[in-house]
Amino acid sequence: MQKVYNKLPQKVSQREFNRFIKPHLSKPVTGSKPKISLYKTFNYVLYALSPTGCQWRKAPIYRNEIKWQNIYKRHNPWSKDGSYLNLLEGTVRALKVGCKLRLQKIHGDASNTAAKKGD
Repeated sequence: MQKVYNKLPQKVSQREFNRFIKPHLSKPVTGSKPKISLYKTFNYVLYALSPTGCQWRKAPIYRNEIKWQNIYKRHNPWSKDGSYLNLLEGTVRALKVGCKLRLQKIHGDASNTAAKKGD
């Protein structure tokens, strides 16, 4: 049976990540090697960006395996270098090729609001 999403997922499986998401994300070229996998980091990002409205510092991190700042540091380049746009376009292309793209079901909101410090 095929999965049907009526809302944005807060986590993806390792198989889904490797097949659909990983090819579209840029890899860091400088700095030390990350302590956790790209898969786990992406799921933390997905949770923070999901409709839960979770702040980065409030992400439920398992056994302190990563700092919230490092989650954000992985997300920020993806946001700026077109990785998320490539992911969206690749997903739409794959759905169209597989005749699974139903435009009447698409609703996208790519807006965001900058948080301000203080009053």
